[in-house]
Amino acid sequence: MNTREEPSYETLSVEKHADRVVVTLRRPAARNAVNGRMVAELHRVCEELERAPKLLLLTGHGGVFAGGADIGELRRRGRDEALEGINSRLFERVRRLPLPTVAAVPGWALGGGAELTYACDLRIAGPDAVFGNPEPGLGILAAAGACWRLRELVGESVAKQVLLAGRTLDARAALACGLVMDVVPTDRLLVEAHALLNRMARSSALALRLTKLVTDASGAHPVADDLAQAVLFESPDKEERMTRFLEKKGGRA
Repeated sequence: MNTREEPSYETLSVEKHADRVVVTLRRPAARNAVNGRMVAELHRVCEELERAPKLLLLTGHGGVFAGGADIGELRRRGRDEALEGINSRLFERVRRLPLPTVAAVPGWALGGGAELTYACDLRIAGPDAVFGNPEPGLGILAAAGACWRLRELVGESVAKQVLLAGRTLDARAALACGLVMDVVPTDRLLVEAHALLNRMARSSALALRLTKLVTDASGAHPVADDLAQAVLFESPDKEERMTRFLEKKGGRA
């Protein structure tokens, strides 16, 4: 797999592969806390992925995903900054990226760090992973998507345990409630995350893109299903893939 490291980031390590981008949150002195610089740099990554869609793998440096948002910055923010939705607009942009996104969570994912994982399509965890949203203890709420994304991911009861009662979800609990799809040994976390991406990369990129688009649409959408399928039925990729399948099966469906 060809890899190219992008050197022009301060808070991220960005590796560009032919079919995916691997982004590692890297602010070791602050447990990879999400600050304004990281937000701006993640917007740059999103811009590139919108222009040239690839799979995205997000993870954290030093055994931590992200220990929250930068509290020093949050303390200085007021009403106007809240209305700008500094983190929420970024996380929604991550959510809307054309191709699937995966968060590989080695350890703590708290506050804004947890909300960034919730914005990804899939999550895989190491045994030391912990998810939580302690924002009310700091006099604020989890306003970058947790109040509604988490309910969609794990149900109202568990979401309220996390958001209101301050419950944290360790790897085992996160797996039990469906927040993560697997828990793997720490030294296998990135290997297994790449294996997941490899499986998706073998699928049609256009089919993945349209499936994600339709799945993320709210409510029932039979017309959207039909329109997306109509596009795929006319694609050369569909013809080639089905022909290979039938040839492999000796012409049997």
